[in-house]
Amino acid sequence: MATNNTALLSSVSLQFTTVNVAVACLYFLLFPVAFLFNMIAAWVSLHLSSASTFIVYLKNLVAADLLMTLMIPPMAASKLPGASVWLKIFDCRYSSVVFYCSLYTSITLMGLISLDRFFKIVRPFGKVLGQSVTFSFVASALVWVVLFGGTLIPTIVLTDQSPLNTTTDFCMSLKTPAGVTLHNYVVLCMETLFWLVAILTMFCYICITLRVLQSFRNSGSNNNQGKKKTKLRVFLILFVFSVCFIPLHIMRIPFTLNEVFHIDGDAQNWVIIGHKFCVWLSTTNACLDPLLYIYLCREYRDKLVDMMKDKAICLGLYSKEREATSQ
Repeated sequence: MATNNTALLSSVSLQFTTVNVAVACLYFLLFPVAFLFNMIAAWVSLHLSSASTFIVYLKNLVAADLLMTLMIPPMAASKLPGASVWLKIFDCRYSSVVFYCSLYTSITLMGLISLDRFFKIVRPFGKVLGQSVTFSFVASALVWVVLFGGTLIPTIVLTDQSPLNTTTDFCMSLKTPAGVTLHNYVVLCMETLFWLVAILTMFCYICITLRVLQSFRNSGSNNNQGKKKTKLRVFLILFVFSVCFIPLHIMRIPFTLNEVFHIDGDAQNWVIIGHKFCVWLSTTNACLDPLLYIYLCREYRDKLVDMMKDKAICLGLYSKEREATSQ
């Protein structure tokens, strides 16, 4: 019996090691693309004037995605078999916590962007509260303060215990009893927050689509291309949001139950493995958001094109100067 248990534990350990290496490789492949895209997005957004609510939310979304991207390397490195205990502690206490706070900041800002577009297209009654630039600054600041101040700081403070094991419960073993309780409440709150934002986002974009199509019908327009563009734009937003985030939040339900009640057997292993891959899938949103900015925001797209043209002109002039100097 002891031999069978040892063999089973060895098999499970090998399985988790293989999965961790695979997930780490996926993170390392994703990081350079996400970093490049978000650096370009940050570069462009810094040159945009914060004169509209959408641009204010966009700038905050770029900051959240860039911060999340910067947390990828330590998260990935901590999953490798040769990772030191101190690197794993750093990941549990800092990088993973910042990653999740940034992730939910991005999700909440996406909800605010969908609400902003709803106000402008479906309820265009002038400068109501939700269409005020001042409101967008305050709302964005509140998102950062609540999510980072209310979850990141307490989690870091309450994750200060000596590591008791190197199993899949490593991070949980670093938490104090109060830290474990806080963790459970935070997961529950973030899960609820996500589904509220998901419902809000889908409602807003469905209403926007119906309103735009109704406008086409009322004007007697047969602009089929415009109708297709509207449908495609909304489809892309909802598709990216759903593919990146819904699998993770479906998987977090059994994953959290496993953390709280410690389910035994193969079900536990598959829940943990599935959760790891779903977290990676949610990280791909950091690559997809900058592409959506180009497609959805004309001001962002025009500024990007102008800056690329200016850069190309500068490089061309520099090359000509070098050629003239060398002759």
